Amino acid sequence: MFVTVADSPSLRVAADDLYITQQAVSSAIKELERNLGVELFSRSRRSLTLTAAGEALYHGALPLLAGGDQLTAKMRLMGTDRPIPFVIGHTPDLAPSEVFTIIEPVVLSDPAVPITVRPVFADRIHGELLHGEIDLALRRGVQSPPGLAGTVAAHHQLHLAVRTDHPLAQHDRITLRDLAEHDIVMSEAEEDTEYTQILISTCQGAGFEPRVVPSTLRGTPPHTGVITHPDACVFVTNEPGWIYGHRIRVIEFDDPPIAPVQALWLPHTSSEIRRSILDSVVL
Repeated sequence: MFVTVADSPSLRVAADDLYITQQAVSSAIKELERNLGVELFSRSRRSLTLTAAGEALYHGALPLLAGGDQLTAKMRLMGTDRPIPFVIGHTPDLAPSEVFTIIEPVVLSDPAVPITVRPVFADRIHGELLHGEIDLALRRGVQSPPGLAGTVAAHHQLHLAVRTDHPLAQHDRITLRDLAEHDIVMSEAEEDTEYTQILISTCQGAGFEPRVVPSTLRGTPPHTGVITHPDACVFVTNEPGWIYGHRIRVIEFDDPPIAPVQALWLPHTSSEIRRSILDSVVL
């Protein structure tokens, strides 16, 4: 009831959505505030605005309610003898093969475990977890977004991708400092800000400020950035060698930087498959 009121433009609309009287909604909210000992709404004649305590309760309540809904749905499916797939969503900067290395121990220990892996954009992770469309999300990053639980699930070595006609393509190995005079393609999407900042910090730690070229591509592997920006280079996790029909060369660093992979899920929920996947992680 509280979440419905918080999502509604007015108490009257919330009462209509709940099929009860406005007075009943108002009384229930006041009783909730008395039980918690805090005000959840700043009241005015025209609207209800969440207080700081109300905001905290709202963001904490969403995963609790979603977890309850998902548990109910799974219990109903268990009575149908249909397999219940565990769905893992991963951002496009993670290759499906990289996702498989994370879940491989669980798959090998029990090949009958139903697991589905599919891509998901970073800005849709929260919504898809809340709505039960995915059970676990994997992305580049280390900080858990508000309302989600998370942990670092893997680290991948970074290499550099360049086109065959790029000056660095003639080198067998390079250092980070070799990038100081070259443009570097990085995502400008807001949801990729954390990973982009990790890459920028990596360059700064090597003693130079990177010349960043923003990429407007979404959903394609990172190495495609040098196709649209032929004079630039890009950090990738592809194995060293030739890719994309010998149009792109992936070069190894002398001291390769590391890209973290973060696992995200709804807090206050349990899953045997998720626990098995995270327990098998070797960092």
